[in-house]
Amino acid sequence: MQRRSVFTLALLAAASSAFAQSYPNKPVKLVVPFAPGGTTDIIARVIAEPLGRVLGQPVVVDNKSGGGGIIGASETARSPADGYSLGVATVSTTAANPAINPKTPYNPLTDFTPIINIAATPNIIAVNPAFPAKDYKAYVAELKKSPGKYSYSSSGTGGIGHLQMELYKTMAGVFVTHIPYRGAGPALNDTVAGQVPMIFDNLPSTLPFVQSKRLVPIVVAAPQRVAALPDVPTFKEVGLEPVNRMAYYGIVGPKNLPKEVVDKINAGVRKALEDPAVRKRIEDTGSLIVGNSPEEFAAQIKAEFSVYKKVVETSKLTLE
Repeated sequence: MQRRSVFTLALLAAASSAFAQSYPNKPVKLVVPFAPGGTTDIIARVIAEPLGRVLGQPVVVDNKSGGGGIIGASETARSPADGYSLGVATVSTTAANPAINPKTPYNPLTDFTPIINIAATPNIIAVNPAFPAKDYKAYVAELKKSPGKYSYSSSGTGGIGHLQMELYKTMAGVFVTHIPYRGAGPALNDTVAGQVPMIFDNLPSTLPFVQSKRLVPIVVAAPQRVAALPDVPTFKEVGLEPVNRMAYYGIVGPKNLPKEVVDKINAGVRKALEDPAVRKRIEDTGSLIVGNSPEEFAAQIKAEFSVYKKVVETSKLTLE
C-alpha cells in the first residue's frame, strides 16, 4: 500500500511538472474587477502585453465591474485552478470590501492564490475646479462650514476609496455623502463634469485630470509628497497618518493553483517589469514598482484585510 502511494505521488508530480512545462498553450484571461479607465485597468493593460510575450500566449484583459470589485473577484475565485483565468487583486477586492460586506461570496485569505504584487499607488482626494477650496486647509474649513452639503464619488461601495474616505471623515470630523460608481472611470467622468464635487481615488487614474487642470488635488496618501504634485501634502503631514495608506495591484488565481504555474506567472511578470518602457509606463502614473514573491504578496493581503476590518469595527461602518 505504501509503495502504491509513493508511486501515485510520483505520477502526480510528473503530471504537474508536465503541465507546468506546457503552460500556457492557449490565451490567458486577466479579469479586471472594475470598469475601463481606472487605475486597476491601467496597470492591468500595461502589464498584459509584455507578460503575454514572456509567456508565449496572449494575456487578454476582461473587465467585469460591479459590487465594488466583488463581481470580478468572485469570477476569479470560482475559476478552474489551471492558470488560464487570473484576476487583478486590489485593496478593494481583497481587504476593504470583504471587511465591510459580510455577504462577500469569497474569503480573501483562503479563496485566492496570491501570485505577485505588480505595483503600489498613492491615493488622492481631488475636487472639481468649481469647488470653493483649492488647498487642504480651505477644503477642511469648507466641509466643516457646510456639513452634509457636499458629496464624493468612489469606484464603488466597499472599495478602498469608500473606506479610506470614511476613515478620513471620522478622523477629520467632517461629513460628505458617498456616491458609489461601478469603477473609477465613471466616477472620474462625473466628478470632472461637476455632477459630484470631489473624488477619493487612486492617483494614476486621477493624475491626468489634475495635470490638465480638470481636477484640483487636495491631499494624497503616499510615503512622501508625490513628485508630480510637489505642493500637495500627504495625509501624514496634515496629522492623519492612519489614512496614509497606498493601494496595491497584484495578480491572483483561484485557490489551489499549482505552484509551478504560480512560479511561471510570477517570473513572467518580473521579467516584464525589467523592461524600462514597461517600468516607465507604470511609474509615469505615479505608481511604485513592487514585483514581490507570492509569499510576500499573501502577507500584504492579510495585513491590509486586518487594517480595514479594524476600521470597519471601530467606525461601525456598514453598507447601509
